Amino acid sequence: MGIIQIGAIGVLGAILAIQFKNGKSEYGIYISIALSILIFFNIVGRLEMIVQVIKSIGEKIQIKSTYILALLKMLGVTYVAEFSSAICRDAGYQTIAQQIEIFSKLTILALSMPILLALLETIQAFLG
Repeated sequence: MGIIQIGAIGVLGAILAIQFKNGKSEYGIYISIALSILIFFNIVGRLEMIVQVIKSIGEKIQIKSTYILALLKMLGVTYVAEFSSAICRDAGYQTIAQQIEIFSKLTILALSMPILLALLETIQAFLG
């Protein structure tokens, strides 16, 4: 699906969810979650293309696979955290959404440590 179709589905879904807001508000949340999952599966196809391009670039410029793997994990953590925190926020659970975001930031920091250490070793080799 293209951006126009995804945008149209999102707007129509939001309008439909607004219709249920006064009466049965949980239906609006269900519609929001269903649309989010639909859009998520459309994004996964695009992410597969990005992963292939990153792997191709890594092969061409001889980057260690550890760094590429860490980059891909960070990309995945970022997307999953954003997706799940947005759903929590839409459902009215801002505190849970914030906790998901904090956990994802700490996870990304932990994933970046080997890259940071390699960078520091490279700098130390130049200076020493």
